[in-house]
Amino acid sequence: MNDSPKILFLLHLPPPVHGSSLVGLTIKNSIAINKSFKCFYINLLASKQVAETGKINLRKILGYLNTFSQLLIFLLKERPIYCYLALTTTGVAFYKDLILVALLKFFRVKLVYHLHNKGINIQKHKFVNRICYQYIFKNAVVIILSKYLYFDIQGLVPIRETYICHNGVEDENRDFNLENSKKDIDLNVKILFLSNLIESKGVLILLKALVLLKRKNIPFLCSFVGGEADISLAKFYLWIEELGLGKYVIFEGKKYGEEKKQAFIKADIFALPTYYHNECFPLVLLEAMSYSLPIVSTYEGGIQDIVEDGVTGFLVRQNHVELLAEKLEILITDSSLRQRMGIESRNKFETNFTLKKFENRFINILQSIVTRN
Repeated sequence: MNDSPKILFLLHLPPPVHGSSLVGLTIKNSIAINKSFKCFYINLLASKQVAETGKINLRKILGYLNTFSQLLIFLLKERPIYCYLALTTTGVAFYKDLILVALLKFFRVKLVYHLHNKGINIQKHKFVNRICYQYIFKNAVVIILSKYLYFDIQGLVPIRETYICHNGVEDENRDFNLENSKKDIDLNVKILFLSNLIESKGVLILLKALVLLKRKNIPFLCSFVGGEADISLAKFYLWIEELGLGKYVIFEGKKYGEEKKQAFIKADIFALPTYYHNECFPLVLLEAMSYSLPIVSTYEGGIQDIVEDGVTGFLVRQNHVELLAEKLEILITDSSLRQRMGIESRNKFETNFTLKKFENRFINILQSIVTRN
């Protein structure tokens, strides 16, 4: 639209690969979004690997100075009316974003924040942080990923200035056929964990739950797919040895494209017992749903908007090994229930979480913001 207002997108683009950067890439590559608005993009990410997140080094400092320079030049030259900012809400990156926000406010740009992380509700009790948050969110519009995440900005952003936009992912399993969805029966039910080896994603919790299953002679095989993070491969294998899970757990490393697709296809159950403090709306759960997998996860972040407990899978309290083992056992020993929940999972994905659904929600929100102003 040639007569549309200019929207500057300050977002995260991979590498590294994580939820916010994947959403950023989706927005940047979306034909529908770029046709609907005059879009300009600046990448905020300075980290190249997940392990670098939150750490400071010379390359990242120089990268930030480059980002600031790009933004200043763009503001002087283009004078955008709106800026979409994938705001980091805590840590060092928050204060870096604060400087960018100050520059944008100086140029009287209308700010739209898209929050892919949380932690404000805890950090705002510190005096300096509270003042910063009040400054950042004044007269801004905020997009959150789930109604269960509004508590994090409550008291700072009115509901009338808040929009909910669930994430969506590409349907790589679009040839799915309900009549042919039943998986071959295998003596060992396959559990899939797909995430980087971050302890708070529930790696050790899952391993301890698998020990309980092993003690009851429940047949299973669990695949861990992802790269090293705060858990090294050496540490992971040490845990496997200490817990006696050598015959029950396989580490498959990072997988992309067809290899990642095959990992989902071969799985019977998807497990993500996360208690990660920044967890909001894990894209990997949407991917698992697209492959008709029943999911066992937790009440962290906005996961309740993804997994319908008792319908598309099970939700358990964070850090609760026994409950996790119990729900996995139910699914492992009841193939009919796995089948039903898998079908419901796929149906919910098609209804709510495809890339097209996300694009439509996102465009409608931005159009609503533009119309209001």
